[in-house]
Amino acid sequence: MTLPPLGDYLATLRTATPLVHCMTNYVAMNSTANLLLATGASPAMLHAPEEVAEFTAISTGLSINIGTISAHWAEAMLTAAATAGQHSIPWVLDPVAVGATYYRQSLCTRLLALKPSVIRGNASEILALNGLASQGRGVDSTAASGQAIDAAIALAQKHGCIVAMTGESDWVTNGTQHYRIHGGHPLMPRVTTLGCGLSALVTAFVAANREAPLEATAAALGCFAVAGERAGKTAQGPGSFQVALLDALYQLTPDDLTAHTQLEPRHAV
Repeated sequence: MTLPPLGDYLATLRTATPLVHCMTNYVAMNSTANLLLATGASPAMLHAPEEVAEFTAISTGLSINIGTISAHWAEAMLTAAATAGQHSIPWVLDPVAVGATYYRQSLCTRLLALKPSVIRGNASEILALNGLASQGRGVDSTAASGQAIDAAIALAQKHGCIVAMTGESDWVTNGTQHYRIHGGHPLMPRVTTLGCGLSALVTAFVAANREAPLEATAAALGCFAVAGERAGKTAQGPGSFQVALLDALYQLTPDDLTAHTQLEPRHAV
């Protein structure tokens, strides 16, 4: 399999400046907006059921994160996802802690029926979303990699979407083609909401590169991996790492992304 030039997708994003409608959790709003701005996208955070359909229709992409879900927000998310489908707008589902409660599972079942373009989660979330037993603790990932990869592929095939499973290394699949991405830094799990921001960044990349959603998703994960690695070289702890990551995303060039992303085509295990 020929490796795609991931920098091309970053260059397209920065030219297009996609407007990303982020329906994300309370904890993640500020950090997600900053990550999108640093990379070259334009964030918006709207949750009111009375306006989400109107705003989704004028957005370039939609990111749905169920981290701090409530009935009011769930209604708005379902409306936004349905609107995205009606207008052929790509949208990404981040099923935060989907295995933790029946309420989250029920909501994700309804959201999956609205056909997300990409699902982005950790191994435990992907297993739970695919209906398999998992020992995941909330948003943590403790699942075995082989079983989780099989679940990611099955989920992509069942729903006709891209699945991005992130962790110490990342796996991206459309059900038939698969990439593994290495990189990042051990401090990344010590900073809350980075996964939430990554889901929004995937939305930005896919929205700006609609003709190549698999490669665009890989490019988004590559951005995080390369920027995280660079941020870790100067950071002295989680606080300085978060600032350094924003700077690294801002400074990352398309050539950097192509040259330094540790991307490899993979076969299912």
